[in-house]
Amino acid sequence: MSDNVYVIGVGMIKFGKWIGRGIKNLTGEALDLVLADCGLTRRDLQAAWFSNSGWGGSEGQHSIRGQVALSANGLEKIPVINVENACASGSTALHSAWMSIKAGVYDCALAIGVEKMYYPSRGAEGMKGFIGGTDVEETLKWMEAMKEEARKKKEEAARPASGQGEAPPEKKKGHSVFMDFYAAGARLHMKAYGTTQRQLAVIAAKAHNNSVHNPLAQYTFPQTVEQVMNDREVAFPLTRAMCAPIGDGAAAAVICSDNFFKRHSSRRAARILASIMKSGSRTGENDICERASLASYEAAGVGPKDIDVVELHDATAFGELYQSEQMGFCPKGQGGPLAESGATAIDGSIPINTSGGLMSRGHPIGASGLAQIYELVTQLRGEAGKRQVKDPRIAMAENGGGTLGRGEAAMNIHILEKL
Repeated sequence: MSDNVYVIGVGMIKFGKWIGRGIKNLTGEALDLVLADCGLTRRDLQAAWFSNSGWGGSEGQHSIRGQVALSANGLEKIPVINVENACASGSTALHSAWMSIKAGVYDCALAIGVEKMYYPSRGAEGMKGFIGGTDVEETLKWMEAMKEEARKKKEEAARPASGQGEAPPEKKKGHSVFMDFYAAGARLHMKAYGTTQRQLAVIAAKAHNNSVHNPLAQYTFPQTVEQVMNDREVAFPLTRAMCAPIGDGAAAAVICSDNFFKRHSSRRAARILASIMKSGSRTGENDICERASLASYEAAGVGPKDIDVVELHDATAFGELYQSEQMGFCPKGQGGPLAESGATAIDGSIPINTSGGLMSRGHPIGASGLAQIYELVTQLRGEAGKRQVKDPRIAMAENGGGTLGRGEAAMNIHILEKL
C-alpha cells in the first residue's frame, strides 16, 4: 500500500478537428508526450487505463479499444483496462489507476484518454450518439414529447396572419441532447435566482479569452460578452459560444507510488490529495457535485477557500455557473454574480478554467478529464505562460459525465498539491 500517489508526468495533444488522423495516431502522440514529460519509457509502465467513449459506435472498435490503440504504439503485454464513463471517462481512468497505486498493486501506471468525434460527412447525425450518456429509453420518450410540442408551435407560427403568406420554414441545426438539458437547468436557475443570460455570456467570454493563451486549445480566438450573446442560439438561454464544440484529442497522465517516486523523484510532480468518484440519483434532487466536493475536501483536509485554481466541467456556461456553486466557491444562486465580479478570472480569487475549459479548450469526451489534470499540473509547476495563476499550491478538477435524473450520472473530483 502507498501512502501517497503522485502525478509525475502529463501529456496532451492540441485539441481540434483532425480529419486525417485516427485513434491509434492520436494515442501514439499523447503516449510519447507523457513519457517524455516524466523521462520514462514504455518499460516503466506496469498497467494502463484507456479512456474512450465513442470508438465503438463510430467505427465499430468495441471491447479491446485500449489494447488495440496502445499495442499499435509499442505498449503491450501489460494489463490494459478499458474505461467508458461518458464525459467522466478520463477522470475515471485516473481514479481507477490511483486506486491500484494506493492499494499497492502497481507502482507506476498510465491513464490515457483519446477521442475521435469529428466526422464531417455525418453532420447532425453524429449528435445522435450523445444520448448513450443518458437513460436512452427515458430520453427517447422525452425527445418525442419535445418534438410534438415543437410541431404544434410550428403549426401555430405558420398560420398566416391576415393578408400575409406562410412563415418560412426554420433551418434545422444539430446539437447534442445535453445542450437541451443544460438549457432547461439554466432556465430554472434564472427563474429561481434571477440569473441572467449576460452572466452566462461573461463566463463564456472568459473561457474563450483564456484559451487565447493556450496553444493546445481547440479555439484560440477571443470573444467579447456581446459577441457571445449575439451568437446563434442553440437552446435558450444558450448561444453557440456558450457550448462546448465537438473535436478530437488525447491527454494522459503517469502516476506512481512512494517507492517509485523515491527512485524517480521530480520537483515538477504533484501529489494527489483526493480522488473521489460518485454516481448520480435517478429521483429527487441530484446533488452529485455537492456530495463529491464535500467528500474530496474531507479526504484532502482542505476547504473551498484553500483551492487556488480549478478546472471544472463547463460543457456549457451554465455548467460552470452551477458547479461553482455546488463546489462551495459561492452560495447557491450566486454563481452569476461570482463570475461578473471577476473572481473566477486568471487574476481573481478563485481562477476557474484557465485552460479555456470545455467551451474553448475543447471537449473530446474520453480525453477531457485528463486534459483538466494536464492544465492543473502545468499550473502547479508554474509553466502556464500568460494564463499562469500566481503561486498556486492546491488545484481541483471536477469532471462529470452523462445524465441521470436531474444531474450527472457519474462524477470524479481530484485535488492536487504542489510539492
